[in-house]
Amino acid sequence: MSEPRGPADSSLIPRFAGPATFARLPRLDQVEHCAVAVAGVPFDSGVSYRPGARFGPSAVREVSRLLRAYHPALDVAPFAAVQVADAGDIACNPFDIGEAIETVEHAAGEILGAGARMVTIGGDHTIALPLLRAVAREHGPVALVHFDAHLDTWDTYFGAAYTHGTPFRRAVEEGVVDTEALSHIGIRGPLYDKKDLDEDRRLGFGIVTSADVMRRGVDEVVDALRQRVGDRPLYVSVDIDVLDPAHAPGTGTPEAGGLTSRELLEILRGLAGGNLVGADVVEVAPAYDHAEITSVAASHVVYDLIALLALKEKV
Repeated sequence: MSEPRGPADSSLIPRFAGPATFARLPRLDQVEHCAVAVAGVPFDSGVSYRPGARFGPSAVREVSRLLRAYHPALDVAPFAAVQVADAGDIACNPFDIGEAIETVEHAAGEILGAGARMVTIGGDHTIALPLLRAVAREHGPVALVHFDAHLDTWDTYFGAAYTHGTPFRRAVEEGVVDTEALSHIGIRGPLYDKKDLDEDRRLGFGIVTSADVMRRGVDEVVDALRQRVGDRPLYVSVDIDVLDPAHAPGTGTPEAGGLTSRELLEILRGLAGGNLVGADVVEVAPAYDHAEITSVAASHVVYDLIALLALKEKV
């Protein structure tokens, strides 16, 4: 039995038809082996402001129909280079955050245990913690590049330890990330207190603000990231609110002054050749989107992450 490789042929089946998978790829149960799996986690019970990211995976899949097979900036046809498949959604309990986290961790562990790398579409940022747990079981503590307007290293919200604002503090406490190689990119906006920065630094994070990206430029930021990460196993977590609301209005906690979609994509492409082992793209809330702007941006981020993994697997 030959394995299906890429998306449905748009010369035979129009892009607005065909499978409702990411980029119209085959489903995971349609392939014998998968190198890169795209999974959705429609969960947003950890949000502190606007809900709606539970509808993110379906919205991102819908606009991903327009993606094409060849990535010219990275010179790779990711769907031809390796088998990429859509693993469907990880169904979580929307009323019990603890149970949802366990569900995501278990499901991710099964996909990773079968030999695939994973790119996950959220959902809110709570899901990064169980994904990091699953990846760390395979690779040990991982380097983390975290794109976000917010630190997400707070201790609790209303006494709750597991929310979309706390995953990376828990990840440090649990030892699933390498504290010598932790980076935030795109941080901006008001904080609760100056101590938030002190606490974040104590946890081991380095910060590149959105203003830093604007002043220093993409190439300098990429060079600094590559030096910090080295050849460590790398996990990339992208909160779509790292983008300015002009580029991503459909998100739960928008902040003015963010990155452009071009800056985000170019920084990601600068990580080519690194030891990427997994990634997520979270916080797309389509109810607040306009003309699918946010979903389009997120679909391209997912595509670039797949392309980076395809380059690594191909080598």
